[in-house]
Amino acid sequence: MYNQKVMDIFANPQHMGFIEDNDGVGKVGNAACGDIMEISLKIKDNVITDAKFRTFGCAAAIATSSVATGMVIGMTVDEALKLTNAKVVEYLEGLPPQKIHCSVLAEEAIKAAIENYYERSGKKPADGDKEIKYV
Repeated sequence: MYNQKVMDIFANPQHMGFIEDNDGVGKVGNAACGDIMEISLKIKDNVITDAKFRTFGCAAAIATSSVATGMVIGMTVDEALKLTNAKVVEYLEGLPPQKIHCSVLAEEAIKAAIENYYERSGKKPADGDKEIKYV
């Protein structure tokens, strides 16, 4: 069902945990499958310096959480907002069709954490004249 890369990342996930002194937290879930993802971010000078996840779910949910958090470390907040589930799936070299929703949850959790960062900091996206929609 899963390719070897997904299984390797699932067996050895990176960035697990929770950042206590975080700058933003996003928690999303899917009642249909039971997957819950929480991503916490540390942001300095508009750059994501750390990202951690806590995920309750299947191998795809854990693998996509690990990959998404790793991908955004070092990105600016605005760059991280452009991370798509398709990029996560591409990095994983594919997911079974019935597991694509896990990559969507990872994207949504990153965006929810950034939205939380904006709410808490009072900052606005660099593209301030355009409304960014969070799912």
